[in-house]
Amino acid sequence: MPSRLRVATVGAGYFSRFHHDAWARIGEVELVAVCDRSRAAAEAVARELGVARVFDDFDAMLDTVRPDLVDIVTPPDSHLAFVSAAAERGIPAICQKPFCPDLESARQAVAIAARHDATVIVHENFRFQPWYDAIRREIEAGRIGEPYQATFRLRPGDGQGADAYLARQPYFQKMPRFLVHETAIHWIDVFRFLLGEVAEVTARLSRLNPVIAGEDAGFILFGFRNGARAIFDGNRLSDHCAGNRRLTMGEMTVEGAAGTIALNGDGDLSFRPFGGNDWTPLAFDWEDRGFGGDCVWRLQRHVVDHLRTGRPVMNTADDYLRNLEIEAAVYRSDAEGRRIDL
Repeated sequence: MPSRLRVATVGAGYFSRFHHDAWARIGEVELVAVCDRSRAAAEAVARELGVARVFDDFDAMLDTVRPDLVDIVTPPDSHLAFVSAAAERGIPAICQKPFCPDLESARQAVAIAARHDATVIVHENFRFQPWYDAIRREIEAGRIGEPYQATFRLRPGDGQGADAYLARQPYFQKMPRFLVHETAIHWIDVFRFLLGEVAEVTARLSRLNPVIAGEDAGFILFGFRNGARAIFDGNRLSDHCAGNRRLTMGEMTVEGAAGTIALNGDGDLSFRPFGGNDWTPLAFDWEDRGFGGDCVWRLQRHVVDHLRTGRPVMNTADDYLRNLEIEAAVYRSDAEGRRIDL
């Protein structure tokens, strides 16, 4: 492995700013190329970061630059082709979520990666948000005793009116499957991270804003193999108390036999013991930088450490398929009006 990991990126849209900022802050990384179907957009990113090579053709970039890692930060309908192109060349890839447009194309991507023995990691960054890492450590330390239930109330307040989502990610309005496929998938992964494997789901979904194509509100009940439960209560039109409502996008409680941990909209954690009425702050280290407590940097740092040292890595594409299988079960539960066993 060279002294610095040579990273190329594809995608210069809204969210790519967080990826590029994070790469620029990892000392063991050299950004060697930026690609976008809009060459002007790629050139703007390259100028800002001092990157020498710019492309508007992904395959040409891979063949010319031969990076040590490629970061795919594009809409889902491009992911299968881009992951396949990297895998066929033996180039490790990070791929944004939604991983692919649907479960079948995600399975194809995983199969192609396996055939070429290629590393593909899904950029599912919410489990890397520092408060979830801290909650998991508290659970493992026995702070709440036997975990009973986790509840997350999604309340970003960005889904009202005819201009909903247009300022940042306008394609949200046209997604036929929105709340779960684009947003709740984050907490499917977080719930697995905190509580283990899901055994069953029950869902009721609805569309509140008529200008969008997909659902934007709903309830999902998860049952876990260990007997725990989780509730996702999502409504993109309502908001919650927070200085920055996109920081946590909502509020969480995790309840157990010995007490409850609460996450508020400012990223603060507190603990109340069973039988008590007083909340005690739980201190943990994090920086309010980038997106979601710098979770993009934390994920990319995690991948760099894996590639450089062989440390175990989370969210490989084959493991991430389970999230997509759960997502498919959620939609099936809503359509059929019943619980779905996994």
